[in-house]
Amino acid sequence: MNNHENTLVILSPGFPESEEDSTCLPLQQQLVRSIKKLYPDLIIIILSFQYPYHKKKYEWFGVTVISFNGRNRGGWHRLLLRQRLYATLKKINNTKKIIGLLNFWYGECALIGKKFAERHGLKHICWIWGQDAKKGNKYVPRIPPKANELAVLSDFLQNEFEKNYGIRPQYVIPPGINSKEFNEEIKPKDIDIVAAGSLIPLKQYGIFVNVIAEIKKQIPGIKAILIGDGPEKNKLLALIETNGLQSNIILAGERPHTEVLQMMQRAKIFLHPSSYEGFGIVCIEALYSGAQVISFVKPMNTEIENWHIVTNVEEMIQKTMEILEHPAIGFKRIIPYTIEETVQKLSKLFSF
Repeated sequence: MNNHENTLVILSPGFPESEEDSTCLPLQQQLVRSIKKLYPDLIIIILSFQYPYHKKKYEWFGVTVISFNGRNRGGWHRLLLRQRLYATLKKINNTKKIIGLLNFWYGECALIGKKFAERHGLKHICWIWGQDAKKGNKYVPRIPPKANELAVLSDFLQNEFEKNYGIRPQYVIPPGINSKEFNEEIKPKDIDIVAAGSLIPLKQYGIFVNVIAEIKKQIPGIKAILIGDGPEKNKLLALIETNGLQSNIILAGERPHTEVLQMMQRAKIFLHPSSYEGFGIVCIEALYSGAQVISFVKPMNTEIENWHIVTNVEEMIQKTMEILEHPAIGFKRIIPYTIEETVQKLSKLFSF
């Protein structure tokens, strides 16, 4: 029996295992919490495919999360996972009024969400977040989408997906930030450069180390912090040692989200050397923290104040030096998009 309670079902590869888990997908956390805050009567159910590593139904800030412990296993494990997911979706559809299915990334979640939505006449939107717009995404030809089923985080991803698959996603929904997360107290800018993210090849943090090495030739006391963990850690430590930067660069490891924001607020520059980025939420967090951002990838067609786009390492070094040598440019808060604006765009898609 349908109880006519409007329900948004979100399908995601992962989700925080508890309210204390601040490092897992911080943007998704802010998004879900903001939807719940702005639309308290909306029921939100999250199906988390791979992580947390346990099968469990639990409450997270007033939202129901069902984790399936997929652990990215293939073979019969994946088949069983899909069967459990379909069974759970069917149960939700029989007891709630589903207004739509929203899934993060065009992957396994899109496969399950699109098939179930088509079978039951439900609205389905796949939100493309980054590397899923690249060439070689096996799920796109398997379940060819329509333009009005696709949202992207940035103009860059809209163009990228169209270039690679001949379909132009209809909706661009940039990520916003929650200003209430930030300490409003003005922090002294006692860190020259900060970077933050997973220590993986795509993020190119070797470039970060090389930029600091060049800057040190002119500013011997340059102070930089790299926040994050990952498989490139030992390689980066070796590169720091080779360049004699042990007193200049701190590898801070993975930190709670609140600590990351505090470090950003102390930074003059946020350096983002990633070779590919859908829309780095860390970049707009850094802008609101009062840092100047330098990156290779331009997410939006419009210019964003204090976000500098460079085309190569030499330009990155030059722009970094320019900002450090002319601090009179000023370090003011910039907020290109708020999380409330992001939620409002989503609400129009699902009419909640």
